[in-house]
Amino acid sequence: MDKKDKIGFIGLGNMGKPMAKNLEKAGLDLYVYNRTPEKMQDFAEKSSPCNDIGTLVKNCDIIFTMLTNDDAVHAVYETILSMDIKGKLFVDMSTISQDASKTISEITKAKGARFIDAPVAGSTQPAKEGTLIFMVGAEEEDKQRVMPYLELMGKEVKYMGKNGKGVSAKLCINYYLSILYQGMAETVLFAEKLGITREDMMSIINESASGSGASKVKTASIIKNEFPAAFSVDLMLKDVKLAVDAGADYPLTQDVLKTYQGAKDAGFATMDVMSIIPFIKEHGNLES
Repeated sequence: MDKKDKIGFIGLGNMGKPMAKNLEKAGLDLYVYNRTPEKMQDFAEKSSPCNDIGTLVKNCDIIFTMLTNDDAVHAVYETILSMDIKGKLFVDMSTISQDASKTISEITKAKGARFIDAPVAGSTQPAKEGTLIFMVGAEEEDKQRVMPYLELMGKEVKYMGKNGKGVSAKLCINYYLSILYQGMAETVLFAEKLGITREDMMSIINESASGSGASKVKTASIIKNEFPAAFSVDLMLKDVKLAVDAGADYPLTQDVLKTYQGAKDAGFATMDVMSIIPFIKEHGNLES
């Protein structure tokens, strides 16, 4: 890690803010920007909140972006790419389409800068704990330069290959999670139908070979039947659609797409992904 590097972080949402906080805790020379200024207030004492993207980019050597979707990333990089960015390194950690990532990467490089796609596996709690998993698409030298900073925010950095491979890996893991979460939801509802409590069913899942980090993280909200968003239905639907656009076309693809789209349409968009439990309970077999 080069202590002379000035680090920028754009996007202080549910994921971005705790990630930026972990960079701040390391004592880095950190600049932050968010479209809604209130989210920058917690950084005023130790870091440098910026009034606009241009100020941040001008002052920084390495710039991280953590944004919601293609539109948000395009909007931010439209400003960035209008500037002189030669020699700077950009690390986009957003979950976006392959096409959007490829386009931004190519234009960034054409302007003499470097670009890395490094989306993450993990939700808000791992973001706070600094235990995210990064999937990196980059040139080897760029990966080496940014690795110490990623390690401040995550427990593991997986190098997937050149630009675009990080995004590809992210689409795959979130496609898997969309199926896993629906499987958990259906299993819990089936168990209740047979007179088995959620507590007992989730205990069996978690203590058996079918258990996973995802099942353990979701257990408390499933048992309480309370679903504050750690990863929202809307974001999961977005990611399933990105997977479909990238070529996912398998036996369960349309099933999960129908579930998350239905849940969004029924008013669960901003709730946690496991709110598909009450949605499925209410609507039953979506084919009927």
